[in-house]
Amino acid sequence: MIRLFVNVDHVATIREARKTIEPSPLKAALLAEKAGAQGITIHLREDRRHIQDDDVIAVQQGINTKLNLEMAPTREMIDLALKIKPYQVSLVPEKRQEITTEGGLNVCSQVNELSVIRKEMHDKGILFSLFIDPDLAQVDASQRINADSIEINTGTYTELGSPKEIEEELERIRISAQNASDKGLRVFAGHGLNYKNVKPIAAIGEIEELNIGHFIVGQAIYVGMESAVIEMIHSIKAGRK
Repeated sequence: MIRLFVNVDHVATIREARKTIEPSPLKAALLAEKAGAQGITIHLREDRRHIQDDDVIAVQQGINTKLNLEMAPTREMIDLALKIKPYQVSLVPEKRQEITTEGGLNVCSQVNELSVIRKEMHDKGILFSLFIDPDLAQVDASQRINADSIEINTGTYTELGSPKEIEEELERIRISAQNASDKGLRVFAGHGLNYKNVKPIAAIGEIEELNIGHFIVGQAIYVGMESAVIEMIHSIKAGRK
C-alpha cells in the first residue's frame, strides 16, 4: 500500500483570508490521520501566505504520525527546520508571484549547495527529499547529492488534455521512478492529483508515497476531511491493484 501524506496548507489559506484562528491546520491534520493518512505535509512559504511558523510547531507537536516539511532551500528555512526537526524536509522551488509550485527543483544546477543542506539535515536525523520533474538528469543529480528520496512532480501530467500527451507524460514518470529506484532513491509523487488521475500514478510500483492536499481540502468542504481522505485512499488502492 502506498502511503498517503495529506497536505493541509489550504486549510490555512482559508483561515488567512480573514486573519483569524479558524480553521485549524492541526485539527484538519488530526482528522486526516483518523481517516487513515500515514503522514502530514505542510509547506512553509517565504511569504507566509498560508502556513505560519506557529502552525509548523503546532502540527509537529500535535500529530500522531510524521511531518513532511516542504520548504525552499534558503537559510531562513534551513535554520527553522534544524530547530523544529520534522521527520522529513522536502526541498521545493519557490517564486513569490506563483499561485502554487510551478515545477520541480533544478537539482543539476545546485549540486554543491544542496549537498551541504542534505548534510545539515542528516546531522539532525532529518530525512532529505527533493521535489523534481520526471527528468533523468534531475534523478541522477539527486543521487549524487545522496538524497534519501525524490518526489516526482505530477503537475504536468494532471494538466494535460489529450490521451496521447497524458500517456507520454505518464511514461516519463514511470521511467524516472524506475531509474530513481534502481539508483537507491525512494520514490514519492504529488501535485494536482485527484480521485481519478491518482490511479495511474498509484499503479507505478516504485512509488511508495503520495503527497496530496488541494483536492482533498476542496472535497472536505463538501463531505468533510475524513470522508475526503477515505475516498482518496480507496482511489489509491484501486490504482495499485
